[in-house]
Amino acid sequence: MTKPRDRKYRMPAEWAPHSATWIAWPHNAEDWPGKFQPIPWVYAEIVRHLSCCEDVHILVNNDAAENRARRMLLRAGANLARLHFHQWLTDRVWLRDSGPIFIKNPEGDLAITNWQFNAWAKYPNWHRDDQIPHHVARLNGMEEFRPEVPGPDGQPRRLVLEGGSIDVNGEGLLLTTEECLLSEVQQRNPGVSKQQIEQAFHDYLGVDQTIWLHRGAAGDDTHGHIDDITRFVAYDTLVTCVEPSTHDENHLPLAENLERLRSFRNHEGEPLKIIELPMPSPVVFDGQRLPASYANFYVANETVLVPTFNDPNDRHALNIIAACFPDRKIVGIHSVDLIWGLGALHCMTQQEPA
Repeated sequence: MTKPRDRKYRMPAEWAPHSATWIAWPHNAEDWPGKFQPIPWVYAEIVRHLSCCEDVHILVNNDAAENRARRMLLRAGANLARLHFHQWLTDRVWLRDSGPIFIKNPEGDLAITNWQFNAWAKYPNWHRDDQIPHHVARLNGMEEFRPEVPGPDGQPRRLVLEGGSIDVNGEGLLLTTEECLLSEVQQRNPGVSKQQIEQAFHDYLGVDQTIWLHRGAAGDDTHGHIDDITRFVAYDTLVTCVEPSTHDENHLPLAENLERLRSFRNHEGEPLKIIELPMPSPVVFDGQRLPASYANFYVANETVLVPTFNDPNDRHALNIIAACFPDRKIVGIHSVDLIWGLGALHCMTQQEPA
């Protein structure tokens, strides 16, 4: 069976040109229990900023949902000419994890990798979300690859992977965590080895080296997603979260990750440039620590959307990220309500390369 790597396909970096961003309109009030009312307005503000510089594909459940979303987006000032609605049923709205992961070859052809989605090996309702990559492939007439490994019985089995568990530099490096992909807690792929996962990254995403960090952020119910702690901002540069307070539960895991990054060398023996990014003060709602992090930013064509938390570190984080993307407008998006759904800006978006 031909694999994407055989035809030089590779997952582009997020800062490479987009043709569009994919999102799903919020509808499941249980994802924000007791706090759902402001969430569609947060989405409307995000779409307003995205629609200034690229198309936005929006998944809705039915006609009524589409009409409500259109009215809100009109009032919010979004560029309606760049919005495209698709009535596909979803369980949740975290398209970074359930949506298609696009790959591109040197000729500019796009294809889709359709990894299995099983709701972070935690929730029972995921079957609608698991269909999204196939819907997108069919809509666009794109080739669709379904990553598999041999199962214990020798038969092929689909690999589970969420887009928030990986980050790439577009030139062969990939970041992930052991906590997410190798732990027996919320175990995505029982019986699949570290070597098999790395081989799948090579075969399907064009990855030459995988950088394994240890643990993710406190409060992260995905159990270790990389997009809350460490992100590439250039092919040789990344930002990584640090927590100086030894009393905070993020202190030790983030310090361990920083040490791993400092010791990493690529195939040419070169280190990465590392930029430290602060964490906000703990965001707690209803007694629960939430996965608030500035690393959950989203890079669009002309702008970078950054979550903010009414915190003194907001301005420091915005300035650090602005220095990483000097040619893009940096926009803070208030995310104290959004993060109650246990995800933020990167979790809800999925880029389609140009």
